[in-house]
Amino acid sequence: MTTIRPMPSFLSRERTVAAPGYNRWLVPPAALAIHLCIGEAYAFSVFKLPLTAIAPGWTQPAIAWVFSIAIVFLGLSAAVFGSWLERVGPRAAMFASAACFGGGFLVSAIGVWVQQLWLLYLGYGVLGGIGLGLGYISPVSTLIKWFPDRPGMATGMAIMGFGGGAMIGAPLSRILLDQVGVAGTFVALGVGYFGFMLFGTLTVRLPAPGWRPPGAVKRVATVGSATPAEAVRTRAFWLLWCVLLLNVTAGIGVLEQASPMIQEMFPGRVTATAAAGFVGLLSLFNMAGRFVWSSCSDVIGRKPTYAIFFALGAALYALTPQTGKFGNVVLFVACYAVIMSMYGGGFATIPAYLRDRFGTAQVGAIHGRLLTAWSLAGVAGPVLVNELRQAQIDSGVPKADAYTLVMYLMAGLLVVGFVCNLLVRRADHAPARVVAEGAPVEAPTRAAVDWPTVAFRWAWVGVPLAWGVSQTVLSSLPLFG
Repeated sequence: MTTIRPMPSFLSRERTVAAPGYNRWLVPPAALAIHLCIGEAYAFSVFKLPLTAIAPGWTQPAIAWVFSIAIVFLGLSAAVFGSWLERVGPRAAMFASAACFGGGFLVSAIGVWVQQLWLLYLGYGVLGGIGLGLGYISPVSTLIKWFPDRPGMATGMAIMGFGGGAMIGAPLSRILLDQVGVAGTFVALGVGYFGFMLFGTLTVRLPAPGWRPPGAVKRVATVGSATPAEAVRTRAFWLLWCVLLLNVTAGIGVLEQASPMIQEMFPGRVTATAAAGFVGLLSLFNMAGRFVWSSCSDVIGRKPTYAIFFALGAALYALTPQTGKFGNVVLFVACYAVIMSMYGGGFATIPAYLRDRFGTAQVGAIHGRLLTAWSLAGVAGPVLVNELRQAQIDSGVPKADAYTLVMYLMAGLLVVGFVCNLLVRRADHAPARVVAEGAPVEAPTRAAVDWPTVAFRWAWVGVPLAWGVSQTVLSSLPLFG
């Protein structure tokens, strides 16, 4: 008697496994389609002033909690649903991300219509934050599996989109706000982002079990894969948790305060328009650093890459107060451009760092647990910068000098991060083994390149990204005028 097995759901893991000969370069656009959308979270400041005009009590501090809640739920959802993601596969996780992220905008639009701030906390904050967490880790986990020979580059390609999302979201949101107001903008973004993310959901693929990239000949040492429970019991995991926490705390606090900071440090010389260009320029370096630094880590190693982040970052933070005293705007901008490139590079390099220590099989779930450090840093960084600045001003320090103590504190945090990175050792949960990177399970023939499909998929994500970059470059020109 034969047993009829039900056909797997379209969203199931089984339906996403690629056929033999599938070209792995078709997968990165699917990852970018997700990250370019959820990266809009970095553009939330565009809505701050328009939202304060909606109802009494909608002050800037009250509105700021919307972003903080979203970042907290990003980390929590990534930690909670990381193991579920690895079990059900990327397509189901990406669809859930698109539904939550797009739905969060729609709930927020209702909140604006009925003037209920708690609906923004629920929509953009809780629901949108869950969409952020699911959308953040699922593409990263998938690309690491497709590019075992270049994991740093792979994670950089995906997470680069998160940094670039603000460069698309900010100018797009400003255009929509002028045309349809806050509620209409939320509706348009919710529907638009959901549709754009469906492209990634429908086109993502997983490699078959045991697949290796054909053509590679070098041999490398790898570690056996750990479960999330095994990983969190190691010292290496918690050292890397501290590494991410300290790198993000130092960067995100300054990023959130970038516009007023440069205007206050150079009063009368940097206008609000030029300051907006400064913020855009930081976003550009944030995005570029995610790909460049993570790709470099494939060559020089993860630990040396983070050593550069912390050592050079501490030196630059200590230098920036002097640039204000010298009145050198260009040097100030250059210092923060490099700092932001390493801030973004830290996000992109950490998944490959985890892969080196804990293997590939459960890297998405382990990465999700590590992102709780981002949740804490997303609150701690802005609070440290804003509270220390205000305390300095209240004690009589001029606004132009109020950031000196902040910068020295950030330099100190990075020194502690340098020590934590130095103490990281390879996890001892499984023995190292040497494998040939290019010994494929499938037939050793190279995949035929379907150039029209490759071109279309990359254009789908490349055209919006190019538009966002062009808008950012144009907005930064007044900074050097």
